[in-house]
Amino acid sequence: MSEAGTKQQGADGGGEPTVIRDRRRIDPQTGQVREPAAGEPQPNAPAGEATSDAGHGQEAPPETDLAAERLADLQRLQAEYVNYRKRVERDRDVAREAGAAKVIEALLPVLDDVHLARQHGDLEAGGPFAAIVDKLEAVLTRQGLTRFGEVGEPFDPTVHEALMHTQAELAQGTEVTTVVQVLQPGYRSGDRVLRAARVAVADPQPSPAEQQ
Repeated sequence: MSEAGTKQQGADGGGEPTVIRDRRRIDPQTGQVREPAAGEPQPNAPAGEATSDAGHGQEAPPETDLAAERLADLQRLQAEYVNYRKRVERDRDVAREAGAAKVIEALLPVLDDVHLARQHGDLEAGGPFAAIVDKLEAVLTRQGLTRFGEVGEPFDPTVHEALMHTQAELAQGTEVTTVVQVLQPGYRSGDRVLRAARVAVADPQPSPAEQQ
Protein backbone atom coordinates (compact mmCIF):
# COMPACT_ATOMS: atom_id res chain seq x y z
CA MET A 1 0.00 0.00 0.00
CA SER A 2 1.59 3.35 -1.06
CA GLU A 3 1.72 6.59 0.92
CA ALA A 4 -0.95 8.24 -1.15
CA GLY A 5 -3.24 5.22 -0.79
CA THR A 6 -4.83 2.93 -3.40
CA LYS A 7 -7.58 3.40 -5.96
CA GLN A 8 -10.30 0.83 -6.51
CA GLN A 9 -12.89 0.64 -9.26
CA GLY A 10 -16.59 0.85 -8.47
CA ALA A 11 -18.59 -2.29 -7.97
CA ASP A 12 -19.92 -2.13 -11.59
CA GLY A 13 -16.50 -1.35 -13.08
CA GLY A 14 -17.45 2.20 -13.97
CA GLY A 15 -17.86 5.56 -12.29
CA GLU A 16 -15.34 7.46 -10.19
CA PRO A 17 -12.69 5.34 -8.49
CA THR A 18 -12.75 5.06 -4.68
CA VAL A 19 -9.62 6.47 -3.05
CA ILE A 20 -8.43 4.92 0.18
CA ARG A 21 -5.74 6.95 1.93
CA ASP A 22 -3.33 5.58 4.46
CA ARG A 23 -2.91 8.37 7.04
CA ARG A 24 -0.61 6.48 9.36
CA ARG A 25 2.43 8.53 10.31
CA ILE A 26 4.72 5.48 10.23
CA ASP A 27 5.10 3.59 7.00
CA PRO A 28 4.38 -0.07 7.93
CA GLN A 29 6.73 -1.33 5.21
CA THR A 30 9.79 0.92 5.75
CA GLY A 31 9.24 2.01 9.35
CA GLN A 32 10.03 5.62 8.39
CA VAL A 33 8.05 8.73 9.35
CA ARG A 34 6.07 9.92 6.42
CA GLU A 35 5.99 13.56 5.30
CA PRO A 36 2.46 15.01 5.12
CA ALA A 37 1.05 15.27 1.65
CA ALA A 38 0.51 18.66 0.03
CA GLY A 39 -2.54 20.43 1.44
CA GLU A 40 -2.70 18.34 4.63
CA PRO A 41 -2.32 20.16 7.97
CA GLN A 42 0.94 19.88 9.89
CA PRO A 43 0.67 17.21 12.58
CA ASN A 44 1.92 19.48 15.39
CA ALA A 45 0.43 22.74 14.18
CA PRO A 46 -1.81 24.44 16.81
CA ALA A 47 -5.49 24.26 16.11
CA GLY A 48 -6.81 27.19 14.18
CA GLU A 49 -3.33 28.39 13.05
CA ALA A 50 -3.45 29.80 9.54
CA THR A 51 -0.86 28.76 6.91
CA SER A 52 -0.95 32.14 5.21
CA ASP A 53 -0.81 35.81 6.19
CA ALA A 54 -4.61 36.03 6.40
CA GLY A 55 -4.37 36.16 10.23
CA HIS A 56 -2.70 39.60 10.24
CA GLY A 57 -4.94 42.39 11.53
CA GLN A 58 -7.13 40.14 13.70
CA GLU A 59 -8.45 41.37 17.07
CA ALA A 60 -6.23 41.20 20.15
CA PRO A 61 -6.14 37.80 21.87
CA PRO A 62 -8.33 37.35 24.99
CA GLU A 63 -5.26 37.65 27.27
CA THR A 64 -4.79 41.31 26.25
CA ASP A 65 -8.46 42.12 26.94
CA LEU A 66 -8.19 40.47 30.36
CA ALA A 67 -5.08 42.49 31.23
CA ALA A 68 -6.83 45.74 30.26
CA GLU A 69 -9.82 44.79 32.39
CA ARG A 70 -7.61 44.02 35.40
CA LEU A 71 -5.79 47.34 34.94
CA ALA A 72 -9.11 49.23 34.90
CA ASP A 73 -10.19 47.42 38.08
CA LEU A 74 -6.91 48.33 39.79
CA GLN A 75 -7.24 51.99 38.79
CA ARG A 76 -10.81 52.09 40.10
CA LEU A 77 -9.77 50.54 43.42
CA GLN A 78 -6.91 53.02 43.76
CA ALA A 79 -9.27 55.96 43.13
CA GLU A 80 -11.73 54.60 45.71
CA TYR A 81 -8.92 54.24 48.26
CA VAL A 82 -7.70 57.82 47.67
CA ASN A 83 -11.25 59.14 48.14
CA TYR A 84 -11.68 57.03 51.28
CA ARG A 85 -8.43 58.33 52.76
CA LYS A 86 -9.43 61.95 52.04
CA ARG A 87 -12.82 61.35 53.63
CA VAL A 88 -11.24 59.82 56.74
CA GLU A 89 -8.79 62.71 57.09
CA ARG A 90 -11.61 65.25 56.65
CA ASP A 91 -13.78 63.49 59.24
CA ARG A 92 -10.83 63.34 61.63
CA ASP A 93 -10.21 67.09 61.27
CA VAL A 94 -13.89 67.83 61.83
CA ALA A 95 -13.93 65.64 64.95
CA ARG A 96 -10.78 67.30 66.28
CA GLU A 97 -12.18 70.80 65.71
CA ALA A 98 -15.49 69.83 67.31
CA GLY A 99 -13.68 68.45 70.37
CA ALA A 100 -11.56 71.59 70.74
CA ALA A 101 -14.62 73.81 70.33
CA LYS A 102 -16.46 71.89 73.04
CA VAL A 103 -13.60 72.40 75.49
CA ILE A 104 -13.35 76.11 74.65
CA GLU A 105 -17.10 76.58 75.11
CA ALA A 106 -16.78 75.18 78.62
CA LEU A 107 -14.06 77.77 79.33
CA LEU A 108 -16.03 80.79 78.09
CA PRO A 109 -17.17 81.84 81.60
CA VAL A 110 -13.53 81.75 82.72
CA LEU A 111 -12.51 83.87 79.75
CA ASP A 112 -15.26 86.38 80.57
CA ASP A 113 -13.92 86.73 84.12
CA VAL A 114 -10.41 87.18 82.74
CA HIS A 115 -11.64 89.87 80.34
CA LEU A 116 -13.41 91.77 83.15
CA ALA A 117 -10.39 91.48 85.44
CA ARG A 118 -8.17 92.90 82.72
CA GLN A 119 -10.57 95.79 82.10
CA HIS A 120 -10.59 96.66 85.81
CA GLY A 121 -6.82 96.47 86.10
CA ASP A 122 -6.81 93.41 88.35
CA LEU A 123 -4.22 91.67 86.18
CA GLU A 124 -1.01 93.60 86.63
CA ALA A 125 1.54 93.15 83.89
CA GLY A 126 4.31 90.84 85.04
CA GLY A 127 2.28 89.51 87.95
CA PRO A 128 1.89 85.74 88.56
CA PHE A 129 -1.80 85.69 87.64
CA ALA A 130 -1.18 87.68 84.48
CA ALA A 131 1.46 85.14 83.42
CA ILE A 132 -0.96 82.26 83.97
CA VAL A 133 -3.68 84.01 81.99
CA ASP A 134 -1.27 84.75 79.16
CA LYS A 135 -0.31 81.07 78.97
CA LEU A 136 -3.96 79.99 78.98
CA GLU A 137 -4.87 82.40 76.19
CA ALA A 138 -1.82 81.33 74.18
CA VAL A 139 -2.88 77.66 74.38
CA LEU A 140 -6.43 78.49 73.32
CA THR A 141 -5.17 80.64 70.47
CA ARG A 142 -3.14 77.72 69.15
CA GLN A 143 -6.36 75.70 69.21
CA GLY A 144 -7.95 78.25 66.86
CA LEU A 145 -9.69 80.53 69.38
CA THR A 146 -10.13 84.19 68.40
CA ARG A 147 -11.95 86.99 70.21
CA PHE A 148 -13.97 89.61 68.33
CA GLY A 149 -16.23 92.57 69.01
CA GLU A 150 -15.04 96.17 69.09
CA VAL A 151 -16.69 99.53 69.65
CA GLY A 152 -17.37 101.31 66.36
CA GLU A 153 -17.95 98.15 64.32
CA PRO A 154 -21.03 98.06 62.06
CA PHE A 155 -23.67 95.88 63.67
CA ASP A 156 -23.71 92.39 62.09
CA PRO A 157 -26.46 90.08 63.38
CA THR A 158 -24.42 87.01 62.38
CA VAL A 159 -21.67 87.84 64.90
CA HIS A 160 -23.32 90.40 67.22
CA GLU A 161 -26.12 89.99 69.73
CA ALA A 162 -27.71 93.34 70.53
CA LEU A 163 -28.69 93.44 74.21
CA MET A 164 -29.19 97.21 74.34
CA HIS A 165 -30.42 99.74 71.82
CA THR A 166 -29.60 103.41 72.48
CA GLN A 167 -29.35 106.75 70.78
CA ALA A 168 -25.72 107.78 71.10
CA GLU A 169 -23.67 110.64 69.77
CA LEU A 170 -21.03 108.10 68.73
CA ALA A 171 -23.33 107.07 65.93
CA GLN A 172 -23.64 110.55 64.47
CA GLY A 173 -22.54 110.79 60.87
CA THR A 174 -22.67 107.02 60.34
CA GLU A 175 -24.97 105.37 57.83
CA VAL A 176 -25.46 102.03 59.61
CA THR A 177 -26.32 100.75 63.06
CA THR A 178 -23.09 100.77 65.05
CA VAL A 179 -21.71 98.98 68.10
CA VAL A 180 -21.27 101.55 70.88
CA GLN A 181 -20.46 99.22 73.78
CA VAL A 182 -19.19 95.64 74.09
CA LEU A 183 -20.80 93.94 77.05
CA GLN A 184 -19.18 90.55 76.39
CA PRO A 185 -16.73 89.78 73.60
CA GLY A 186 -17.55 87.12 71.03
CA TYR A 187 -15.45 84.02 70.39
CA ARG A 188 -14.98 81.83 67.38
CA SER A 189 -13.03 78.63 66.81
CA GLY A 190 -11.75 78.62 63.25
CA ASP A 191 -14.76 79.60 61.14
CA ARG A 192 -17.28 78.48 63.78
CA VAL A 193 -18.83 81.16 65.99
CA LEU A 194 -18.90 79.83 69.55
CA ARG A 195 -20.67 82.86 70.93
CA ALA A 196 -21.78 86.12 69.37
CA ALA A 197 -20.45 89.34 70.84
CA ARG A 198 -23.02 90.83 73.20
CA VAL A 199 -23.20 94.52 72.52
CA ALA A 200 -25.13 97.74 72.78
CA VAL A 201 -25.93 99.42 69.47
CA ALA A 202 -27.11 102.80 68.26
CA ASP A 203 -28.92 103.77 65.10
CA PRO A 204 -27.27 106.24 62.75
CA GLN A 205 -27.88 109.89 63.63
CA PRO A 206 -27.68 112.80 61.21
CA SER A 207 -24.75 115.12 61.64
CA PRO A 208 -25.39 118.67 63.00
CA ALA A 209 -24.98 120.09 59.50
CA GLU A 210 -27.63 117.76 58.19
CA GLN A 211 -30.01 118.66 61.02
CA GLN A 212 -29.92 122.36 60.07
